[in-house]
Amino acid sequence: MPDHYAGVYQHHADRYEQLISREDYGGNILAALRRITPLEGRDIVDSGAGTGRLACLVAPFARSLRVYDSSAHMLEFAAAKLRATGLTHWHAAVADHRQLPAENQSADIVLAGWSVVYTVVWEEDWRTELSKALAELTRVLRPGGKIIILETLGTGIGVPHPPEVMLPYLAYLENEAGFTHSWIRTDYRFESVEEARDLTSFFFEDDMSDRLISLEPPILPECTGIWQKGI
Repeated sequence: MPDHYAGVYQHHADRYEQLISREDYGGNILAALRRITPLEGRDIVDSGAGTGRLACLVAPFARSLRVYDSSAHMLEFAAAKLRATGLTHWHAAVADHRQLPAENQSADIVLAGWSVVYTVVWEEDWRTELSKALAELTRVLRPGGKIIILETLGTGIGVPHPPEVMLPYLAYLENEAGFTHSWIRTDYRFESVEEARDLTSFFFEDDMSDRLISLEPPILPECTGIWQKGI
């Protein structure tokens, strides 16, 4: 499974973008971010940005935006989306959570969506690597700022039920790293059952069409957890 996801992030940004563009059709992610902290006029870092899902949501409000991902392939896609907005106050660079090319205390908000988890599930000494990542995200944050981490809490289900492999990581965030936690629904809405089957089996390696809660249009439930911490 790690090899599968690594292959997606290194070679299939277009297909990945097709999938995530169907998620959160109700716009709950942006609303949740704005409940946590104002976005207007803030210097924002998006670490582990992927194809720019969060970056494009916050870009219209930010004073400045720095976008990082360890995959140059994914980052190129994110940069193309940001260029298409016509905005120019952003910068993109290849970087890992554990070593960001950003100055100390240079951001008001640090976002990390669906990516910090890989310092856990892909690393044998995950506590050490997760600690490095969280320390680096904290390093670039100004006093009074917020770190906001988003992760899946389950696909194809209506209430949170995270994958078992994630449980120690999520417990660490709350019990050892001092994050508080909330969750939202970020359901997928597809154009057809055939598209739902195609895109979900591409990424999850599993046909989730039997978990659709509506067929017209096809809707697949998704729960997303949000962990926040201020300094």
